[in-house]
Amino acid sequence: MRTMKHIRVERERNVGILTIARRERLNSLDVETAQDFRRAGLQLARDREVRAVLIRGEGGVFCSGVDLKYIRDGGNASDLGYLQPETRERGEGYGEIFKQMLEYIHSAISEIRRAPKPFIAAVDGPAAAGGFGIAMSCDLVIASERSWFEWAYFKTGLTGAESSTFFLPRLIGLRKALELVLLNPRLTAREALEWGLINRVIPDGSLDSAALELAQQLAESPTAAVGVAKGLLNQAAGMDRLDVHLDAELTELARIADGPNFAEGLAAFFDKRSPKFESE
Repeated sequence: MRTMKHIRVERERNVGILTIARRERLNSLDVETAQDFRRAGLQLARDREVRAVLIRGEGGVFCSGVDLKYIRDGGNASDLGYLQPETRERGEGYGEIFKQMLEYIHSAISEIRRAPKPFIAAVDGPAAAGGFGIAMSCDLVIASERSWFEWAYFKTGLTGAESSTFFLPRLIGLRKALELVLLNPRLTAREALEWGLINRVIPDGSLDSAALELAQQLAESPTAAVGVAKGLLNQAAGMDRLDVHLDAELTELARIADGPNFAEGLAAFFDKRSPKFESE
């Protein structure tokens, strides 16, 4: 089995720890990292010896979402092949590259929600775009003081994915969700706590120990009862619609990514300038 390059899986007693370790790219996900994130997430979700799971990033960054450099450079042609017949020419936009990435990430998020055990996001530093969505998909979120949270998709003209448009209205209500999406404030950890996006703020330097302590506390809980209670709460919150919504997120983001505004947003991102979006 191929060794995972940028995803690290460890065990501390009955706690599984998944670390995104691609610090040189702000723990963003290229296709290999997305594949391995899914693989590790499924492994920990289905391992009966693992009774709680921590997701974290390496080096003072949680995750900045999909690697836009990877998108700009055209993705991986061999992996894109399964999305369409070889005889069909690939479009000029970026939609199919996003599909390649998001199918893996969305599958992992779906597994996190279905798993009969708690998943905890330990956020240190930025959680933006897809990293924001991954954190929100976890059952509990704790963050260091220096952390910040940003929806961020509109910066490059995208529509939102990685579950963010599904969880935000459920976590903070429709009005605040619209404010977060339309105005895109960058929230400090304290602000994220006030908004109801996270559960606890931890002093800088203490996050790892606090996260492990919380995960071990949960791992000592009655596993079967925890799984049932999580399932009932998911049912009450309409989580049975998550997979349908993830498909819609993927479809709409891929469609928008094929348009001129994302091309402009991507160019502006790398040129370090403000994008000039047009009505499409």
